[in-house]
Amino acid sequence: MIREFRDFIAKGNVMDLAVGIIIGAAFTAIVNSLVGDIINPLIGLLIGGVDFSNLYWVMSGEVPANAGLQTARDSGAAVFAYGAFITAVIEFLIVAWVVFLLVKAVNRIKNSAVRKGEPVPSAPKGPTQEELLQQIRDLLAGRGGNASPAE
Repeated sequence: MIREFRDFIAKGNVMDLAVGIIIGAAFTAIVNSLVGDIINPLIGLLIGGVDFSNLYWVMSGEVPANAGLQTARDSGAAVFAYGAFITAVIEFLIVAWVVFLLVKAVNRIKNSAVRKGEPVPSAPKGPTQEELLQQIRDLLAGRGGNASPAE
């Protein structure tokens, strides 16, 4: 059983998955920093200096005036944190864009790896229409049918 487990772990797919998860976690930290430290302040600047990540609406409860999102949440009020949601959407779009670019780059590398000038194997060609008709004629003639060869 231990040998089977070792063989399972040593397979390339499991190791590739582990590396992907580790790189994904590190990449998430980079994207969070990009959105929180660069993009949100720029958007906040465009919409009048508002802290984009702290945009919320109090649905019920008491929140001190000009309190940040975390303070509003800590006060026990029910808040609709649309700024946090918009931040998550921006993070998703950035990750999706980067993954798209990575897949595009990998596909380009794969396509360029195919040697130029190497003939691409084509599908085997089937019989022509005339050859098929001759085969049908020969089959009918072989069964004693009334088919006569047309020359």
